[in-house]
Amino acid sequence: MPRVLMLYTGGTIGMQPSPQGYIPCAGLAERLAAHLALDDLYRLPAFDVLEMQPLIDSAELMPEAWNRLVAQLEIHWQHYDAFVVLHGTDTMAYSAAALSFMLGALNKPVIFTGSQIPLGEPRSDALNSVVSALQLAAHPATPCEVSLVFHDRLLRGNRARKVRTQGLDAFDSPNFPWLAELGIGISFPQPSALLSGLPNFAPIEVNHEAVAVLPLHPGMSLRRAKALLEDKTLKGLVLYSYGVGNPLSFEGELLNALKTANERGVALLNVTQCAQGEVVQGAYATGAALNQAGVIAGSDITLEAAIAKLTVLIGQGLVGPALGKALSAPMRGECSR
Repeated sequence: MPRVLMLYTGGTIGMQPSPQGYIPCAGLAERLAAHLALDDLYRLPAFDVLEMQPLIDSAELMPEAWNRLVAQLEIHWQHYDAFVVLHGTDTMAYSAAALSFMLGALNKPVIFTGSQIPLGEPRSDALNSVVSALQLAAHPATPCEVSLVFHDRLLRGNRARKVRTQGLDAFDSPNFPWLAELGIGISFPQPSALLSGLPNFAPIEVNHEAVAVLPLHPGMSLRRAKALLEDKTLKGLVLYSYGVGNPLSFEGELLNALKTANERGVALLNVTQCAQGEVVQGAYATGAALNQAGVIAGSDITLEAAIAKLTVLIGQGLVGPALGKALSAPMRGECSR
């Protein structure tokens, strides 16, 4: 059987009650072994659990954690056949997307999972998540890419989103089919089309000032939008726009501010606020004006993947035309075009 390394980063799956509410706790390996020992029905691969330090509540996640994860994968890559990352659900889609871009082509699966209810609590989904991830890690048809398993569905990591706060089916990939579905058996509707290869373990340079999101909404402040675009520390901006990519124009003032920022070297990526569908700059006159302003249409990329992609590319040192070219095409299947 394959050998699997489970990296425990924190999150609900390993939390325990405290007077302040659920908090991350060490000792997951022992608790997990006790729960798995109660059920002889599962035939699981051999696995080890490595607890990352410090454990984090995923709402506190910073890009530095992505570097720490990649560093551990590099240390252990030759000694295991697959990897499972236990992660908090709030930012798991960001981390899965970021690692897909940082690692690039893979020759082994890296599977993220977590839970909505902590291990050991009544009706917890934690054990099912762990068992599903381990079974997929050992399955020969599981694609060698960064993926995310939750509630019996395997999703491409950079296509996944947390879509429910309370439901146990908390994750989905609205613009991309599931990679696998776990029922009585495990079915793989289509093979992964991503190229395999040796991963890149190089860390990214983290700059907390480099990336920002500009969400559009009725009544938004032009002054605040322009202040953001004029910030000299800004390197990349996600324009979170209406429908097929339509912006407010403010009689051309916002478009001029976007164009000026782009000419200064700021990469601008247009992402739709809609859960399904893609950006089509040019379907409406307001959207077509973004092409002249240097804004890149994000196709059907998710907001989480867009932020992660910008953060990783800028952290890898890409600027100017090279950054724009990398944003304009899929890197690891995160968008359709």
